[in-house]
Amino acid sequence: MKTAYEKALELLARRAHLRAQLAEKLRQRGYEGEEIAAVLGRLEREGYLDDVRAARDFAAGKRDRQGWGRRRVALELRRRGAPSEAVAAALEELPVEEELARARRAASRYRGGGAALARHLSRKGFAPHVIFVVLQEVEEAPPAGSP
Repeated sequence: MKTAYEKALELLARRAHLRAQLAEKLRQRGYEGEEIAAVLGRLEREGYLDDVRAARDFAAGKRDRQGWGRRRVALELRRRGAPSEAVAAALEELPVEEELARARRAASRYRGGGAALARHLSRKGFAPHVIFVVLQEVEEAPPAGSP
């Protein structure tokens, strides 16, 4: 059987993990609490485990690949056990000034309108005021193909 350190490195080689996620995965694989704590401390000292970096990478990925808004990213990071400072750092990757542009892009790829579009944007994690602005713009836009 691999040591907890070896298993943790193997998991980190696949993708960045938050400390809480990695601890849970090691626990699920049968490693003991004291051993896990020691391994996590070692990985942090060696620079392999960094909640802030992992949270920022997560936020950037969700922004770029799935078009998530700030609220959804923050909620998901908290659910995964990210500490407050990591969540705050991740939200720096999603500037408020760009939130409306991201919501517009998400709306342009969605075929529905009205309430369905509002629910779609809400699930993606956009703030209510941003959704309101996008819905107003969609309603005011001339239909596609009109002169």
